[in-house]
Amino acid sequence: MNGEIRKEARFWVGVASASHVSIGVQGGFAQLNHGKAAPLRKMSVGDWMVYYSPRSEMHRGVPLHAFTAIGCMTDEKVYAYPMSDQFVPFRRNVQYLPCRTVKIRDILNRLSFTQHASHWGSLFRRGHFEIERKDFLVIAQSMTGEEWL
Repeated sequence: MNGEIRKEARFWVGVASASHVSIGVQGGFAQLNHGKAAPLRKMSVGDWMVYYSPRSEMHRGVPLHAFTAIGCMTDEKVYAYPMSDQFVPFRRNVQYLPCRTVKIRDILNRLSFTQHASHWGSLFRRGHFEIERKDFLVIAQSMTGEEWL
């Protein structure tokens, strides 16, 4: 799957703590913006997403400022997953690739959405946003160590 990108694919960044990303990677799913369905419905089969983790844990973790996972949407299904009576987030199936964590500062000047913005970190507060193919390729190659087309 590395380097296989459909022509019509779109590319996304999701924002979550590294501990939450790890749960998603182990379970083969994505969950964004505190479980909202709308961001997941914007994606299509074959779209790619990288997770950016500002911290290791949601509230009290150590700062990471790193890309921590990369994966491809495997189907169109967005589904509710009851975690408790009070919290029923939406998820989407993702096939994650083996990768390494990449600090954003190591590639900051190579990403179009950060290189000219003095306050680039504010973009990540959205919790989810689309990026250009060329930015995805920079991140993907850094995370996987493999050439992407």
